[in-house]
Amino acid sequence: MKILVLNGPNLNLLGKREPEIYGSNTLEDIEKELILHAKNLGAEIIFYQKNGEGELIDLIHRYYPEVDGILLNPGAYTHYSIALRDALLAVNIPAVEVHLSNLYRREEFRQKSLTAGACVGYVAGFGVDSYILGLTALVDYIKRWGQNGESRKA
Repeated sequence: MKILVLNGPNLNLLGKREPEIYGSNTLEDIEKELILHAKNLGAEIIFYQKNGEGELIDLIHRYYPEVDGILLNPGAYTHYSIALRDALLAVNIPAVEVHLSNLYRREEFRQKSLTAGACVGYVAGFGVDSYILGLTALVDYIKRWGQNGESRKA
C-alpha cells in the first residue's frame, strides 16, 4: 500500500515557525516518524512539501493512479483552496486531512476547512501525533473499504 503525504505552505519552517503553536519538530522529523509508522502498518509513503497551491495539485494528479490514499496537511490552503478541494474530489481516492494544531482553538478565520469535506476523515490538535493518527486511520480505512468503499461519502 502506498500513501501520498502532502504538506502545504510554510510547513517547511516547522521547528522554527511559532513553536508554541506547532511544536519543535521539523518536517524532516515528522517524515522520519511517518516512514517508520507506515512500515509497521505495512505501507510506504511518498512525502512532499510544497508552498504553491498548483504544485500540490500537480502532485495529486501525478500520483493518484499509483497511490491508495492521501494524507494531507494543506496548511493555509485549508481555509480557501477550492482548487485543492476539487483536485481531491476529482481523483476520488481516500484522503485524510491532518493539522498539528486544533483549528477551532485558533483565530476565527482558521476555523473553516474547505478541503476537509473532500476527505474521509480529519485529525487535528495532537501535534505530530495528528499525522500518526491520520495515517493509521487512512490505512485502516483502505484495508476495510478499499479506494472506493461504500462509506466514502459517510
